[in-house]
Amino acid sequence: MTSTVQQILSKAVDGQRLTFDEGVALFECKNLHALGQTAHAVTQRLHPEPYRTYNIDRNINYTNVCAAVCDFCAFYRKPGDAEAYVLPREELYQKIDETLALGGDQILMQGGMHPSLKLEWYEELLRDLKTRYPKLNLHAFSPPEIWHFHKINKLPLKEVLQRLKDAGMGSLPGGGGEILVDRVRKELTKGKALTDDWLEVNRVWHQLGGRSTCTMMFGHIETIPERIEHLDRLRQLQDETGGFTAFICWTMQPGHKMGHFPQVSSFEYLRTQAIARLYLDNIPNIQSSWVTQGAKIGQLALLYGANDMGSLMIEENVVASAGTVHYLTLEQIKNSIREAGYIPRQRNVFYEYIDTAC
Repeated sequence: MTSTVQQILSKAVDGQRLTFDEGVALFECKNLHALGQTAHAVTQRLHPEPYRTYNIDRNINYTNVCAAVCDFCAFYRKPGDAEAYVLPREELYQKIDETLALGGDQILMQGGMHPSLKLEWYEELLRDLKTRYPKLNLHAFSPPEIWHFHKINKLPLKEVLQRLKDAGMGSLPGGGGEILVDRVRKELTKGKALTDDWLEVNRVWHQLGGRSTCTMMFGHIETIPERIEHLDRLRQLQDETGGFTAFICWTMQPGHKMGHFPQVSSFEYLRTQAIARLYLDNIPNIQSSWVTQGAKIGQLALLYGANDMGSLMIEENVVASAGTVHYLTLEQIKNSIREAGYIPRQRNVFYEYIDTAC
């Protein structure tokens, strides 16, 4: 490990902000243990409590119809395809009832960019669910979906978000972030929100008092400087609004759509998450991605910058469509936290504890 990298790591531990070039330089460090130790030290400073958290929710894909084309997505279908669907309301109720029975407090509701569903359809859906389940948080619609609503309805973005909020949307998930660099987005996707669009949806949502998560899917065509550019854009917006509650990164799952890409290693996942913890000094929480990495690496992520094990994931369709099949029970999640030396606590999307401390 070079003296330059040592100085950067010391700077991060002391709580000083890293520069773009310092973020890039950290990817030259092959000493994974040193990166992990430093990221863990920063996490301990931010979260000195003896708890590490998880939540219980369900990822409900209300439709798989999407007007965009993403090279990495094996889930979406075009309008008119035999496998295209919009979930009937009764099926939504059944999925939510099952989630509540397992102790869940929210649903993560995302779909594709459906070309014919108007804003009124989404408002009616939210009102119906909020009336039927008043205590349920609706963590709903990714920024690209919101941008799509704004475009096809020809309405100001602020009006779209305010109407959805008034109808019952509780928080905004960070899906569709991938890499927030237009070179990458234009090469991987067609008909989808670009970088400034994705960020603007979050900016306006935060200005309306909303909270959201942010994400990064890496390990495809992006360069290392582009990974840092992605983190830098998130950090800049967080400086401006303070509206992000958590960051989650995961590796692209090659599956059958991008099988020519090699599977990204666990080493690279842990290294990237650790560097993200060091760089994102203003985003309080980092989630482990055991869904893509499996139980052991997901647990190890708690020592590489994560303070949260994410969701029980009662249902997950998008990553599963690409061939990833990692599943954990609630007790396995709790045991993973215990084995890492912490007390498991259930939290909501705002990182408030919703259980009783042991």
